[in-house]
Amino acid sequence: MFESVYKFVHINDKKQRMNQRALFDKIDLSLIRVLHTVITESSVSRAAVKLRSNQPAVSAQLRRLRELTGDPLLVRSGQGMAPTDVALSLVEPAATILQQAQWIFGDKSTARGFDPATAEVTFRIAATDYLDPWFLPELTLRLRRLAPHSRLEVLPLGTQLDHRRGLARGDVDLVIGNWLAPSEELHLGRLLSDELVCLVSEDHPAARLPKEGKRAWSAEQYLAAEHIAPLPFHPDGPGIIEQHLQAKGLERRIVVRHPHFAQIPYMVAGSLLVLTTGRRFCERYVRDLKVKVIRCPVPMPALNYYQLWHDLTHRSAASRWLREQVRDVVRGLHQVQPPVRHH
Repeated sequence: MFESVYKFVHINDKKQRMNQRALFDKIDLSLIRVLHTVITESSVSRAAVKLRSNQPAVSAQLRRLRELTGDPLLVRSGQGMAPTDVALSLVEPAATILQQAQWIFGDKSTARGFDPATAEVTFRIAATDYLDPWFLPELTLRLRRLAPHSRLEVLPLGTQLDHRRGLARGDVDLVIGNWLAPSEELHLGRLLSDELVCLVSEDHPAARLPKEGKRAWSAEQYLAAEHIAPLPFHPDGPGIIEQHLQAKGLERRIVVRHPHFAQIPYMVAGSLLVLTTGRRFCERYVRDLKVKVIRCPVPMPALNYYQLWHDLTHRSAASRWLREQVRDVVRGLHQVQPPVRHH
């Protein structure tokens, strides 16, 4: 009796292993790419566009994936679709496989592993426009010139984007911004440090005060002024200036929050609003607008900009090349002159 039970269990285990091997043999890299895209897009139609395929083909691959995983992966949610818990647990492993495959096979294309002149690749960058108003335009032009067959997707950093999760899932290749304490689990490349200053209208009372002395703009006057600030782009807390002020037990009076940072200097020029940000950004507008850069009366830490990336793309030749372009563009920004505005 015990011998029969043993044989039954042994035969079932052997069949199970054979079935698993048969299932594994049915999986190829393109199917993993479909899995990752369908889940991250949460839409068969959007996934088809991204994969440069068609909806019936992606639907057929989704049915196959459902059979292989034993899970629906996408389910109805309101007017759209939402990934199941099983689907969400598969995103990061799928991204890892795709990134590792790119590293393994991509390194054979050239000696460095990437030929920008011929590569058909999509770069996905999440960035703020606080660094310099000419940074993203210059980076875009450089990528179009050096990698003409590539595609670039620039995502805004904001509370709607969890950049750490996006990097870990492979949805984003690179994140560019400023943090007091960047995430320790990510790779980090320092781009530049900048002084925090105030941008005010030439008609603002602070612009007419002496820089030093008893009549200079005081910390109390700064805090009581009408401030304009961008919307927070950290999903887990306030921005750098607020963090610093809160640590000192201080609070400034923000009367305007605006999502488009590059538009703020134009609002400052026609009002008594005060913008506090990096000197590099502010000085781009001094020549063409009636604005003035003045010292911030509350001592502030330097504004440090970084590019962050995940271990998924750390060894990717294409991603390494992209990081080099970002670094080179930042280094050359002081040479970029905005066009003269004709009044």
